[in-house]
Amino acid sequence: MARLKYRNARSSVPFLARGMAALAPPGVEVVTWAPTTPARVRARGFDQARLLAGAVARQLGVPCQPLLRRGSGPAQTGQGVAARHAGPAFSARQSIGGRRVLLVDDVVTTGATVVAAARALKDAGAEAGHAVAAARTPPSRRHVHSAMTAPRRHLWK
Repeated sequence: MARLKYRNARSSVPFLARGMAALAPPGVEVVTWAPTTPARVRARGFDQARLLAGAVARQLGVPCQPLLRRGSGPAQTGQGVAARHAGPAFSARQSIGGRRVLLVDDVVTTGATVVAAARALKDAGAEAGHAVAAARTPPSRRHVHSAMTAPRRHLWK
């Protein structure tokens, strides 16, 4: 995951996408991702979560759409637990109209990004939401919200 995220080594994307798609529940209608900050996209030249979401969507045979917009604020990387839970902020780009959404993220540390993104999707009218991530930080280094311990998370229904 680190090679993809920091070195643009994309050879692992198909492998990761197959595993993530295998965790998706039946009935997913659209795949989206938790976008990274615009500054990170400019620095890296890509959004790794977007790459993963596109590959997962292809595996599932459903569309991948940019349903979320990230609000201003710092990236989560390097932030402490309290700062992570205070942000990030997401808003929906459009009404989601009762669709069943699969949210893709690259790495779950505290679960704050997934929770904030899921809240925005639900507020925009998504019928049900699930989340998958390519990786989690090791248990000894994370302070994960207790609801985020499963490999696939049913966010609401």
